[in-house]
Amino acid sequence: MLVRILVGISVAYLAIIVLLWVLQARMLYPAPKEVVPLIPGYQDIRLETEDGLSLRSFYRPAQDGLPTVVYFHGNGGSLVGSGVSNAPLVERGIGALLVEYRGYGGNPGEPSEDGLYKDGDAAMAWLTSKGIGIEETVIIGNSIGSGVATEMALRHDPAALVLVAPFTSLPDAAADNLWWLPARYLVRDQFTSKDKIGELDMPILIQHGTADNLVPHTQGKALAAMAEDAEFQSFEELGHALSFVRSSGEARARWILSRRLGIETRQASAEPVQR
Repeated sequence: MLVRILVGISVAYLAIIVLLWVLQARMLYPAPKEVVPLIPGYQDIRLETEDGLSLRSFYRPAQDGLPTVVYFHGNGGSLVGSGVSNAPLVERGIGALLVEYRGYGGNPGEPSEDGLYKDGDAAMAWLTSKGIGIEETVIIGNSIGSGVATEMALRHDPAALVLVAPFTSLPDAAADNLWWLPARYLVRDQFTSKDKIGELDMPILIQHGTADNLVPHTQGKALAAMAEDAEFQSFEELGHALSFVRSSGEARARWILSRRLGIETRQASAEPVQR
């Protein structure tokens, strides 16, 4: 009986591993398919990728003299959520290009690490075509979008980089969540920000909530320690949805404006922030 139980447990364990390997794309990219309405104040645009996809995204021009952010959302995100995350920025006149990935929001294609990088390159090329220089551009990434944002910063050298609830790498995040499985060795897409962030020569802001149960707060802190010029903002008792919390958006806006324009900021955050 004991042998049978052990065999049954082993078979079930192996079955879970096989399912994770086969279905990981669906788990990593639970892409919402709904085509969302245009956010007021934004323009409906198309990003043309090098592999022939046309991706619907949203754009809002910056006020004169202010930067434009390129925003990469998390793996379950949408353009509507991106609008919420960036509301405190656009209210201050900062421009925003909200990137929607392949396979998301009615866009063609299937998401993958390489595919999301192509989507990011298309976004950067679109800004250039509109006369928005890289020195006027700040790249922001939330959760899995932090992996895309870090790669785009490495490729395109923007004025600044902002990462919200980032992981050091996707295998690291998987290992922390599925500690009872060899998850680190099952993940095909890597997003190894920890191997890239030390090469970046630009101001970097990293925000992380201490109550993040999906990507540990320690991973964001570790990334900040690896960077040449990074500020780490720790938000007490806030979780993985930090990007949508008003106080974190206000902190991002103040940081961007102060770095870009040298503006002294006076408004305090509503939530406790430890630097």
